[in-house]
Amino acid sequence: MKYAVIIVAAGSGTRMKLGYNKVYARLQDGRTLLEHTMDVFMQDEDCTELVIATDGTEYLHEITWRMPGRIVLVQGGSTRQGSVYNALLAVKEDTVFVHDGARPYLRADELNLLKETMETEDAALLCVPCKDTVKRIENGYIKETYVRDTLRCAQTPQAFRTALLTECIEKAMAEGFIGTDDCSLVERFSDVPVRAVEGSYTNIKITTPEDLAK
Repeated sequence: MKYAVIIVAAGSGTRMKLGYNKVYARLQDGRTLLEHTMDVFMQDEDCTELVIATDGTEYLHEITWRMPGRIVLVQGGSTRQGSVYNALLAVKEDTVFVHDGARPYLRADELNLLKETMETEDAALLCVPCKDTVKRIENGYIKETYVRDTLRCAQTPQAFRTALLTECIEKAMAEGFIGTDDCSLVERFSDVPVRAVEGSYTNIKITTPEDLAK
């Protein structure tokens, strides 16, 4: 199955305390975090297009990959949702995956499982069972304890028919709604069910300096 991937890499990375976009932090091998994130898609022949939502000048300064047509740079938006929408306008495939630029440990087998799922589904995401008990708090007091067996922690990639995600984002923009992730837009603005695909706990998002040591 051919698909495009949007890699959202326009954040400032405030919690990393680097003073610059964390996706351009260099790991021990000298390569940037973003390059590590791109690797699994670059090695997949089914991925025909990598649309990177980021500052183009910074990308061209930090990364040497130049593959016109396959790697497409688009300007990030003021929000993650805005960055995804800007990138969607450049997507040519009917199926699009959306992945965090700071999530470099996605494995090929996880990606392949998501691709297989999208052969029959219109929307899907990788997720893992919650390890901790989750409680709802109001005014500092516990109001409810959720049944852990029914809870999952969302990861990326999240996968969609391109037209579906575009339509849902446009409806969200018209309403002024900002979703917590891309799937939440499909949940709110369509009747399309989102298929949960079990991922792995190694597929972490780099958020703090401590994450780089894992």
